[in-house]
Amino acid sequence: MEKPKIRERKNTGPGRAKIFACACLLLAFKPAFAQVRPGEKLVYAASYNMAGLMTQLAQVRLETNTVKTSKSNYLHLSCEAVTFSKWDSFFKIRDLYESYVNPQSLKPSMYKRDIDEGGYKKKEKYVFKNGKITSTVKKRNYPEKQRIFAIGATTQDVVSMLYKLRTIDFSKYKIGQTVGFTIVFDEKQIPVVVKFMGAENLAAGSLGNKNCYKIAISAKTDALKGKDKNLIWLTADTARIPALIKFSIPVGTGQLTLKTASGQI
Repeated sequence: MEKPKIRERKNTGPGRAKIFACACLLLAFKPAFAQVRPGEKLVYAASYNMAGLMTQLAQVRLETNTVKTSKSNYLHLSCEAVTFSKWDSFFKIRDLYESYVNPQSLKPSMYKRDIDEGGYKKKEKYVFKNGKITSTVKKRNYPEKQRIFAIGATTQDVVSMLYKLRTIDFSKYKIGQTVGFTIVFDEKQIPVVVKFMGAENLAAGSLGNKNCYKIAISAKTDALKGKDKNLIWLTADTARIPALIKFSIPVGTGQLTLKTASGQI
């Protein structure tokens, strides 16, 4: 299968910036009930708990669009995190996560991660084929490394799993009911459990007040801390837009709050 062509990007990473990688994990999970469409744009304010106050530090943008090659069409999923300029001197973040997936099944063909977090730079590319991943990794000033490793038939990258989560019909779930998934991150497969916690009404940015499904995420990783402390609220409609994400990690807590939702919603 022809690999989708992707545009190169200048390096623009660990520490507090893990909040954005964890946010992607939280945003991330198919029974096919809702379709992910190209042209969707979601903008979030990312906040971190500083001295007991939730302080907005960055903007996170999630976008979908179509990429066409001579042999296939792909759905391009991207998640970009950028600190506001006034915080760049404190901890500058320029992160871009991308996944190229089958538009119907959301099965990934390629995943890219390009991060710069407080000066820690890392690039990753995964090519998915025949139950294996060919990974190319460039970290800081170290030589580029490549390896091939096997994965499960349903293993997703963190970005495509984000959209998988939104295809689950939680209206049929009972409180406490769970479903399991597997993601690959940092060349490791990580089991993830999603638990339905009920429904709540809350503000969803430009969408106004919305009834939302409340979901808890747990994973066998040190990146997430606490029981039922990592939460996502998805609008209880066919779009299932993430309206609010709260996370707890080793260096503190934070949240992503939806500001605007536009395009093919």
